[in-house]
Amino acid sequence: MARYIFITGGVVSSLGKGLASAALGACLQARGYTVRLRKLDPYLNVDPGTMSPYQHGECFVTDDGAETDLDLGHYERFTGRPGNKNDNITTGRIYQNILTRERRGDYLGGTVQVIPHVTDEIKAFIRDGNDEYDFVLCEVGGTVGDIEGLPFFEAIRQFGNDMPRGQVIYIHLTLVPYVASAGELKTKPTQHSVKELRSIGIQPDILMVRCDREIPENERRKLSQFCNVPQSAVIQALDVPSIYDVPLSYHAEGLDDEVLAAFGIKGAPAPKLERWEKISKGIANPEGDVTIAIVGKYTILKDAYKSLIEALVHGGIANRVRVNLEWIESEIFEKEDPTAHLEGVHAILVPGGFGERGAEGKIRAVQYAREHKIPFFGICYGMQMAVIEAARNIAGIKDATSSEFSKTGSAVVGLMTEWTKGNLLQERTSDGDMGGTMRLGAYPSILSSGSKIAEIYGSDEISERHRHRYEVNIAYKNQLEKAGLKFSGLSPDGILPETVELEDHPWFIGVQYHPELKSRPFDPHPLFASFVAAALDQSRLV
Repeated sequence: MARYIFITGGVVSSLGKGLASAALGACLQARGYTVRLRKLDPYLNVDPGTMSPYQHGECFVTDDGAETDLDLGHYERFTGRPGNKNDNITTGRIYQNILTRERRGDYLGGTVQVIPHVTDEIKAFIRDGNDEYDFVLCEVGGTVGDIEGLPFFEAIRQFGNDMPRGQVIYIHLTLVPYVASAGELKTKPTQHSVKELRSIGIQPDILMVRCDREIPENERRKLSQFCNVPQSAVIQALDVPSIYDVPLSYHAEGLDDEVLAAFGIKGAPAPKLERWEKISKGIANPEGDVTIAIVGKYTILKDAYKSLIEALVHGGIANRVRVNLEWIESEIFEKEDPTAHLEGVHAILVPGGFGERGAEGKIRAVQYAREHKIPFFGICYGMQMAVIEAARNIAGIKDATSSEFSKTGSAVVGLMTEWTKGNLLQERTSDGDMGGTMRLGAYPSILSSGSKIAEIYGSDEISERHRHRYEVNIAYKNQLEKAGLKFSGLSPDGILPETVELEDHPWFIGVQYHPELKSRPFDPHPLFASFVAAALDQSRLV
């Protein structure tokens, strides 16, 4: 029977519950246990697919096409276990399920209430499909005391009573701030947070305390006494140089030992953390540096590109270099010459995005990379801008555009109205719902034999995750290929362009999918490893 670990947060948001959950999962894996990680999100959206990246950062997409919280990216990168649609649930989806059943008459005339119907739905989600796992880690989004989170806290409280004794523990992550004017670490915010948690019936078994310096023994003792946890279970969650140092840091602080002790597990295998040590040493001791410019639309919030950032780190690990990122808002290039911003970088990456804002700036960044022979990587929207740039400036289609932001001109990029997923035809309309209607999840692609991208993958057949509503128009394929832009990857039916590359360029590749979603620190995605290698070659020329 699976054991359950609930991770809650207090004091402030953005303390890193998702990262803490992922790192704990990695520590338990290192001891030989099987783990599953799940996320409970209290917001009313059915999923984060319709949210602006400025709200919750990137929308992480799974193989089965679920649009999920970015923390599922942490879970996948740290444990290697692919997530799915059953690993993330929101209040919106809970209520959607309940109201669908209510309209169908499933409640037999009963009054539908938060307790028991909403809490039972949450508990069913937590419990289902866990027979093959030793530990299930459930992160509760938000902070204790949030009104929207109360049904989730009530559900996990009930869950602890429903399960046999010793099958459920609670970990509470809080902040101990350092007040410079007083020269002290303050434990009072954590005390109040635990008091709030206990007031709704949950007593934490382990207290994880985020801090930027060592917590003195007296303060740890105070936290133990006032929060009713053993002193050994007051775990410092110290700031570390890299997120990939976190499993090592948590183990050194005794987190996994305390978890096993809380479950009464004795004689557990010692953790095998050698691969984490290797990753940590590789990041801390690079043999060189490269600088890559990311020309995007949401650069003021780095979490909007979380998986992309980590995939570039993984590419650096593969090449034993540190990857320095230059963040450039694409709208700047609509007013300024890109040269001043790009002439010193070793590679240029144009990531995904939506809408017209900043599109022309991205196109100018592509043009600069093409004309100056700088390694270029276009992802999703970035590939589409690369195709439009080639159409305008190489193929002579001066009015080339995307129907996403213009109803006039040559729609080199257009709205997808239908495509095939498995054996089913998917159909969409321009005035249909926004949520859950994109081409989502893993789709196969066939790469041209002898193409650069096939060489990088080492295969002519791949499967990658998608999230887009617009597609490069296959009708322009011959015209663009005559101009030198090769359509090196297509959907199996030959209708949807998946990858493009310039033949007369050191490294110029665009992909319609999101390869960053499948990159791992121990298994860097081949495209990112190759892209960083090209940047390294470029750095030697400068």
